[in-house]
Amino acid sequence: MRIIIHGVGAIGGTVAAALHLAGREVIGIARGAQLDAIRAHGLTFRTPDKTANARVPCVAHPSEIDFRPDDSVLLTMKTQDTVPALDALRDAGLRDQPVFCVQNGVANERFALRRFPNVHGVTVMMPAIHLTPGEVACFSTPRHGMFDIGRYPSGADAADTDLAAAFEAANIAAFVVPDVMRNKYGKLIHNLANVIEAAVGRGPDTARVRDVLAAEATAALAAAGIPWRDVGAEDPRRAELMRQMPVAGVERLGGSSTQSLARGARSIETDWLNGEIVLLGRLHGPPTPANEYCTALGARLIREKLPPGAIQLAEIEAALGLAD
Repeated sequence: MRIIIHGVGAIGGTVAAALHLAGREVIGIARGAQLDAIRAHGLTFRTPDKTANARVPCVAHPSEIDFRPDDSVLLTMKTQDTVPALDALRDAGLRDQPVFCVQNGVANERFALRRFPNVHGVTVMMPAIHLTPGEVACFSTPRHGMFDIGRYPSGADAADTDLAAAFEAANIAAFVVPDVMRNKYGKLIHNLANVIEAAVGRGPDTARVRDVLAAEATAALAAAGIPWRDVGAEDPRRAELMRQMPVAGVERLGGSSTQSLARGARSIETDWLNGEIVLLGRLHGPPTPANEYCTALGARLIREKLPPGAIQLAEIEAALGLAD
């Protein structure tokens, strides 16, 4: 099995480096300064235990790949970039090969299934960061992270088992889960606070805001009849497999939305996280004002080009009616 990783950022870069260093055949699809740096110097992979250089072959576009029947494609870009990536893959000749959505949110699988018949979901639990071209860092030990894998909309097959084995050999804990979307909806609830962290930074205690966002989400999911499974801090696998530790010389800035702001990105994925809960609320009845506020907040952060931590928590709590 050759593994094609579309999007060599924090998660995609960690996965690409780990698989390559474990001896797997990997091709990355990257862009801009990241692509240039990897082509020139390889991908520097930093963990709490070591630093390694992975000479991962990378291309700029799927059209540069001669797809093979034994390929598996991993989508590791943000949701707002998924549809153009899928169209490019189809135009380049991808057909029946398995497509794995190694992404936050729950919309990517539907996007993929409109275009390809062999779609799989992956729940991503991996504290990784990418801020410098040609470098990624992962803050988890003894495993780099933990992935739940299954076919979409349900079930599991040999492609899931094969990819799980490849991840395990690359020090990424992997579990084949026939109802993987339960886990992805659980991870969605966990990710609703990403935009809050991006807005106020990692220091303030945002527990009250997180609780309000999660309460709206659980009500919306219940109204929609969507089951979910908690894969957050209470998941017992985390204590055994994912102890978060510092990486020498690397600041733990924050999650994916925070990193997007720090890199000056033109978008963050709030519309596909909090926006998913807003959509379910509007379709099925439960009010979701806090998540609606967060979608507007995400748009404001990008529109005003604000850096991480630019907004006071008190402003957000007042807007949500949580001020003391």
